[in-house]
Amino acid sequence: MTELIVIIFLLGYTAITLEHSLKINKAAFALVTGVLCWTLYILGEPDKVLVAHHLTEHMGEISEILFFLLGAMVVVELIDAHDGFEIVTERIRTTNKKHLMWLICGITFFMSALLDNLTTTIVMVSLLRKLMAKREERILFTGLVVVAANAGGAWSPMGDVTTTMLWIGGQITALNIVKMLILPSLACIALPLLIISYRTKGKVESPSRIENALTTTVKERNSVFAIGLGVLLFVPIFKTVTHLPPFMGMLLGLGMMWIVTEMIHEGKDEVEKGTRSVVHALRKIDTPSILFFLGILVAVSALQSLGLLRTLATWLDNTVGNITVIVIIIGFLSAIVDNVPLVAAAQGMYTLEQFPTDHYFWEFLAYCAGTGGSALIIGSAAGVAAMGMERIDFFWYLRRITFWAIIGYLAGAVVFILQYSLFH
Repeated sequence: MTELIVIIFLLGYTAITLEHSLKINKAAFALVTGVLCWTLYILGEPDKVLVAHHLTEHMGEISEILFFLLGAMVVVELIDAHDGFEIVTERIRTTNKKHLMWLICGITFFMSALLDNLTTTIVMVSLLRKLMAKREERILFTGLVVVAANAGGAWSPMGDVTTTMLWIGGQITALNIVKMLILPSLACIALPLLIISYRTKGKVESPSRIENALTTTVKERNSVFAIGLGVLLFVPIFKTVTHLPPFMGMLLGLGMMWIVTEMIHEGKDEVEKGTRSVVHALRKIDTPSILFFLGILVAVSALQSLGLLRTLATWLDNTVGNITVIVIIIGFLSAIVDNVPLVAAAQGMYTLEQFPTDHYFWEFLAYCAGTGGSALIIGSAAGVAAMGMERIDFFWYLRRITFWAIIGYLAGAVVFILQYSLFH
């Protein structure tokens, strides 16, 4: 039965990676794979109660991640619905390519740490459309935005779903991951940016200006933007003070933001509120992504309960031996397959007894899993979003961005190793 479960998992995983070819959302394959793995597991075990107990334990951990993501997505959607991101975009005036490249990537890097790499990429690609008329210039910037978003997301507990998973799982703490990964993450984007911007000259051609009819007042826009960012920054503080899981702080912040936005629009009817209500934001968030995370994490938890991940860890230790090399390999693998199951697998392969909280292994894993996906356009959620929005060709990215993304990834890894050696 174990062999059949592994086959089902691999087939499901293959279907997920072929999502665009099969034209079926990867969430569907993830859900089917997760349920089938546990179904085969319980059918092959005589102690059904024990298997059900294992599933209940895993679902508690998985739910923490899902509720956190749900809350964060709604908060970001509310900011966007109130035109909050215009506060950033309307302040960019330069048309110099080199200056604009550094400015866009800098904003992306830090915004990704506050929000998340997927949302930031969507915002920044939308911004580039307002700043650059020529598509061939815009997609080069978009490729760098993907690298910057992944680098920025890696050093923040909220910037990338894999870092969030490690934070919620207790493998890392918020302040320590910021301290340990901000320099490697900066190196990851700074080196490719230095090389590409050195070869870039001239000015960008701005598109024809069209009057942008914003649907909110300046006061509403500024208020919701400030409250939304405050909620996101409040979560790690809440966890540190109360020792409750991060999703509790996120849900508290969402509830408070819900109350405030209802008060802002008090007296307006449902038509006037339009897209600016929390109810509408809940309808608009990326629910398939949440279901994908659910399915894949459920599938990985089945492998963990069967002891297969522990077996894999033992094999890697015996074959490779060096945990630095193991983590770098995991980072490169995240460019081919999704980094969520890879990190989930690592969490199941290695225990906190073996590698305690804030251990070198977990810190380096957060960096490598977060930034390694930049090597291919399909290697991260940010890359897939950019690919869809700008119709970027897989092989164009391979020719123009991949090499520099790998150089940045390895440069960041070297910085992390040197930094760790110096301070430990």
